[in-house]
Amino acid sequence: MTNHPYHLVDYSPWPLTGSIGALTFVSGMTMMFHKYNFMLLYIGMFLLLLTMIQWWRDISREGTFLGLHTTEVLNSLKIGMLLFIVSEVFFFISFFWGFFHSSLSPVMEIGMAWPPLGVYVFNPIQVPLLNTMILLCSGITITWAHHSIMNSNHSDSIYSISLTVILGLYFTILQGYEYYEAPFTISDSIYGSSFFVATGFHGIHVIIGTTFIIVCLLRQMSFHFSIKHHFGFEAAAWYWHFVDVVWLFLYLSIYWWGS
Repeated sequence: MTNHPYHLVDYSPWPLTGSIGALTFVSGMTMMFHKYNFMLLYIGMFLLLLTMIQWWRDISREGTFLGLHTTEVLNSLKIGMLLFIVSEVFFFISFFWGFFHSSLSPVMEIGMAWPPLGVYVFNPIQVPLLNTMILLCSGITITWAHHSIMNSNHSDSIYSISLTVILGLYFTILQGYEYYEAPFTISDSIYGSSFFVATGFHGIHVIIGTTFIIVCLLRQMSFHFSIKHHFGFEAAAWYWHFVDVVWLFLYLSIYWWGS
């Protein structure tokens, strides 16, 4: 028994295996770029995937079955998630800063015009607008899921979380199709660099958020969440709403205004 409300974590091998996996992954990327050898990259990805699965499994056990996530611990987790999202906000601010720096005062090398001369951009009312509607709808479905959990409506929560996952996967498929059909590349002046880096990192965040929600779906199917104890889902919902808001700024600035 303890006389404090905090959770002092047990010894765990996952920080060590995660570090080894990250080192192997980065080394594998170097080998891929210079030697076209993918073996080390695959090993690093495998180690990271195993570490994530087992580390998240342990955290789920601590919070769901062992009762170690007390009110104080949950408050700390909420603060940690909020600070993480704030760091992500500044991460994307750097991309917007670079985009507007180049677009508001285009230099001679790109024809003193934006978009640069010779770059044919996407029509903002086609696939980009469809992706915008998909993410907005996914924001509605994940809010529906949150209210279903708060009201102990298990069937509606499963249905709405599943819809959110489908919409997230649909967004990723459409973005992949958009990249495949793009009339310009990442090497086409500052426009191509700004476009693919900003939208690409957002796409990675959508994939991460979709994975997060899939885990929440599996946990909800196993009855891990209750009315008062479902921060794992709340964190996923916060992250997903952040992804939605970032996409709105990307659509309005890069696709619509920047075109």
